[in-house]
Amino acid sequence: MYSALLWKQSSRLGSGDVVFRSLPACGVSDSFRWLSRHRLPRINHYGLCQKEIEARMYNVTLIPGDGTGPDLAEATRKCVDATGVKIHWDVQECGIEVIEAQGKIPESVFKSIRANQIGLKAPITTPIGKGFRSVNVALRQELGLYACVRPCKTYKGVRSYFEETKVDLVIVRENTEDLYAGVEFQAGQPKTTELIQFINSIATGKKIGTGLQTTGVSIKPMSVEGCRNIARYAFDYAVKFGRKSVTSICKANIMKFTDGLWYDETRAVATAFGAKYEDPKLAEGVQADPTLAGKVPSAAGVHYIERLVDNMCMQLVQKPENYDVLVMGNLYGDILSDLCAGLVGGLGVAPGANIGPDSAIFEATHGSAPKYKGQNKVNPTALILSGKLMLEHMGEAAAAAKLERAVASIIEEGKYVTYDMKPDRNDPTAVGTREMADAICKRMAELG
Repeated sequence: MYSALLWKQSSRLGSGDVVFRSLPACGVSDSFRWLSRHRLPRINHYGLCQKEIEARMYNVTLIPGDGTGPDLAEATRKCVDATGVKIHWDVQECGIEVIEAQGKIPESVFKSIRANQIGLKAPITTPIGKGFRSVNVALRQELGLYACVRPCKTYKGVRSYFEETKVDLVIVRENTEDLYAGVEFQAGQPKTTELIQFINSIATGKKIGTGLQTTGVSIKPMSVEGCRNIARYAFDYAVKFGRKSVTSICKANIMKFTDGLWYDETRAVATAFGAKYEDPKLAEGVQADPTLAGKVPSAAGVHYIERLVDNMCMQLVQKPENYDVLVMGNLYGDILSDLCAGLVGGLGVAPGANIGPDSAIFEATHGSAPKYKGQNKVNPTALILSGKLMLEHMGEAAAAAKLERAVASIIEEGKYVTYDMKPDRNDPTAVGTREMADAICKRMAELG
């Protein structure tokens, strides 16, 4: 397969002349290297000049998942294709049946994502309290997808207690560390007893006082590098998209050596970006992170705010419009992303992205809802909006904006939407997953 790439060479040809070249279909990083070798212009995030590109083919890994996943994946693929962006979909099966049969995530899935650098994933079932660990967690850790990005935005027509409030929040969650690192020790096991005894032997403060045979232990690793990377991502995002503030969230008043480290490093990053502290006292004695100082864009127009996680929950319910980008660790991010989704109407309209240095996976934040499997019933909005995030990441800003406009228009109209988006969930005029996707595609054509 070949990807079609067109570009203008105005230095040698007339401004209206277009030269055609073909390059093998490949991942984005491979395209960068090819373009660099051939001395082509590099302007946007993907090294491709937006005005100069007439057409190109992207390779994207598509994971249909299980439960309602295949229906949602097909609806999203249809909508993304309707934007006009040319995509070769590399379909990789990774549902619960496949994983249980193989005892792990198939290596072909990792190979595909590493090759393509971009993946779109429909929901996959994770058993609660048994079986394999979350596929989402495994993918993030294996591929180094350290930044989870979850926009939560009010769309007119979506029912919510906050529908009259302009909510436009972006959760930026560290994906690889914290309690979700998966370092756990089961109660009653000899190694757990040994660990507790060792911890108590070296602890200078509080010790584990519960029973040796009845206590389980989870480890909460937090590193300077992990805190730095996610804080930098949050500020880069704020600068790129013109956001007004970055709020750093943790529980440093209790967990002084892990969450305390979090605040130390997010302050150092904020200082490196030149952000304006909401509380100037927090900046006293803070040195800019030496690995970033002088190497990152200015965020002088961005306010740096700190909130403890419990207070942040209350603030979000009381006055969500006062906040913008929220950056936090893994566990807090998981909880607050659901809270913020609730502000704007629920997980059915909450997209998500998982970004790493070499690849990215885009997914809805809701589960697989296996009881609705194959019924063409569930709301595809969250995964379709995740497709919109994917298009933005690929540098296809115009296509992403067109898709979002169409989704917003269909939701506001309220005619071609699934049952959960109707005022009465038993409304017989509700349409199915496929029909809502068809309506979005048609609306894109109408909006032009």
